[in-house]
Amino acid sequence: MNTPALPAALADIVDDFQALTEPERLQLLLEFSRELPDLPDRLKDHPELMEQVVECQTPLFLTIETEPGDGGAPDSVHLFFKAPPEAPTTRGFAGVLREGLDGLSAQEILAVPDDMPDLLGLTRAITPLRMRGMTAMLGRIKRKVALATRQS
Repeated sequence: MNTPALPAALADIVDDFQALTEPERLQLLLEFSRELPDLPDRLKDHPELMEQVVECQTPLFLTIETEPGDGGAPDSVHLFFKAPPEAPTTRGFAGVLREGLDGLSAQEILAVPDDMPDLLGLTRAITPLRMRGMTAMLGRIKRKVALATRQS
């Protein structure tokens, strides 16, 4: 698949999904769910630092941290998610976004197309409400990155 508008890591993930059948795509999503890392200790005990994505059917919380570059603007963005283990679809979406976007520059993240979740080829296998949740996760990440960029 041609995914030139996506950062390399995210394009590779999209390509991996596109190369599979629908049932295999769901299995890959479950793998991403299992690979979502736990929160670091500095965030575990501070829920006030996390923002809930209310559009998700399952309670999902996220935050970003930025590393300043030479000019003070964020040079790289790191993503953190909290989702319950009994919500593999939501955790899988979070895992895809973390693996595909973590460590990128603010500009790279802001350039990701809003409809990127549709590129995974899950729209027939996952309910529209769940797909809307992933789109909302990406939107929330982009809003937080844009805010961090303006504040620097």
